[in-house]
Amino acid sequence: MRRVGLIDQAAARFRDEVVSGRWPVGERIPTEVALVAEFGIGRNTVREALQSLVHAGLLRREQGRGTFVISRSELTGTLERQLAGGSRRHYLELRLALDSTAASLAAASRTDADVTLLRELRDRREAAWSTDDLDARASADLDLHRAIVEATHNPLYVTLYSSMLDVFAVHMRDEENEDEDAAHRHHHELVEAIAGADADRAAEAVAAIMDPFLR
Repeated sequence: MRRVGLIDQAAARFRDEVVSGRWPVGERIPTEVALVAEFGIGRNTVREALQSLVHAGLLRREQGRGTFVISRSELTGTLERQLAGGSRRHYLELRLALDSTAASLAAASRTDADVTLLRELRDRREAAWSTDDLDARASADLDLHRAIVEATHNPLYVTLYSSMLDVFAVHMRDEENEDEDAAHRHHHELVEAIAGADADRAAEAVAAIMDPFLR
């Protein structure tokens, strides 16, 4: 029992490193030897604790390379499996529903600091569209929409949305908007509606953003 408890404690500490972002998504975590030294626990305990996070979908072992963080939420893998049968339109409709509600909630709950960040991320998104890097475009777009969700200050919403970002990224990365000026304008309106505490206008801006993809 003590052995199992020790593994659970180690797994909880490693999970905290992932969730907090101290072990960033996409990065390799410290070696088992380094973790033994840092946390003062046995190597077998470290190995089994890490394996539990692999099964949870937070980490991935790569032969000869090490162990990498693949998600900050255990929900991500579960959601990907549960949503695997959906069509592209289904994913887009789900994102429209989540983003519209988030925009409305953010308009009611945002702080001055949230508004400053949203305007900064909106500008970064527009700058990303001056390049041909589709991954950079998708990342900048999702960073803005994630920040809108965080501006709701609803931790449950943030956890759910963050867990679905990888799913959304796959279905949005290769999308091209024929009218980029309109897309930038709608994102500008979205941020300013949230800044102005106008929930209805914020939701309308999200609908305008998503409309070209749902036609």
